[in-house]
Amino acid sequence: MTEPQRKFRFGVLVSRAGSAAEWVELARKAEGLGYATLLVPDHFGPQLAPMLACLAAANATTTLRVGTFVLDNDFRHPALVAKEAATLALLTEGRFDLGIGAGWNPRDYEQTGMVFEAAPTRVGKLAEALEILERFFSDGQVVRTTTGTDASHVQGVTFSGRYYQVSGLDAAPKPRERPPIMIGAAGRRMLTLAARYADILNFPDRPSVGVSTAGNPGLGLSMPEQMQIVRDVAGDRYAKLELSSLTIPRLTDDITGTMEALARQMRTTPEVIDAMPGTLVGSREQIVEKLRANRERYDISYPVMPGAAMEAMAPIVAQLAGS
Repeated sequence: MTEPQRKFRFGVLVSRAGSAAEWVELARKAEGLGYATLLVPDHFGPQLAPMLACLAAANATTTLRVGTFVLDNDFRHPALVAKEAATLALLTEGRFDLGIGAGWNPRDYEQTGMVFEAAPTRVGKLAEALEILERFFSDGQVVRTTTGTDASHVQGVTFSGRYYQVSGLDAAPKPRERPPIMIGAAGRRMLTLAARYADILNFPDRPSVGVSTAGNPGLGLSMPEQMQIVRDVAGDRYAKLELSSLTIPRLTDDITGTMEALARQMRTTPEVIDAMPGTLVGSREQIVEKLRANRERYDISYPVMPGAAMEAMAPIVAQLAGS
C-alpha cells in the first residue's frame, strides 16, 4: 500500500428512540464508548427522521459526529438536501456527514405510493443529485465583477439535467466547511459515482456475488474487483477517500455454525460470507485481526456497527480507534 495507513474510527447505526431523553442517552453513550459517528438510516417505518435526529444528537454531545446512513435520493429534491445538509453542517459546527444513495427498499415506495423505478433510473437520478450537491457546496462563492466599479455578488447554482433542473439556486447557508459525503456502493456504476463524488465510500453488509434481492440483482464483483474500480476512477483523490464497511458483528465460539446461518439467511455460501469485509465473527481477538486485515488489504478503516452491538463492540472500538 503506497498511501499512509488510515487510522481507525468507528460509527454506530441507530434508528429508534421512544423519547427525547432516550435519544439523548443513546447519543451520549455512543460518544462515551468512543464511537466517532452516530448514523441514522432513512426509511418509512418506526425509525426516526434522520435529519432531525442528527441535529438532536449533535446538540446533546460535544465531539460526536452525526450522519445520515443513507438518505434515499428519491425522497427529497437535491436542492432541499443541499440546503438542509448545509444547515446541519452550520448548526453542528462541522459535525455532520451527508450519506446519500439511490434507494433500495421497495417497501418504502409501496408505503408512500412512489414508483420504485429500475436501478439504472434511480442511479441516474442520484448522479444528477450529486452534481447539484457538488455545485451547491463549491459554488455560491462571493465573486468579483467589473461594472464600471468593482462589486461583489453571490453566484447561484444552475443545473439542467434529465431529472432535475435548478436555476440560480442560492447556495446558502455557507458552513465553514462543506459536509463530507458518504455513498454506499458495490456495483460498477455506484462505485464509479462514489469514486468521483464521495469523501467516504461504504461497502454494504451483503454479498455482491450470488444473491438477488428485489430491484438489486447480484452484482458479481469481488472485493478486489470493486477496489480496482475505485482506484482507477478516483485516481489521485483515492488517497483522501475514506473506506468504510457496514458490519455484521457476532461475538461467538461457534464460527462455523454462525457462518452457515448467515449464508442461509443471505442465500449464498459460508465462503462468500467469510470473504465479506463486514462479517466480523469470532472472539474479540479474531474480530480485531479481521479489522486489521481489512485495512491492510482494502484500506477499510471506518467500520460501522449496528446499534444492537454498540456496547458489545465497545472494547474493540477502544482498542483500535485512532490507531
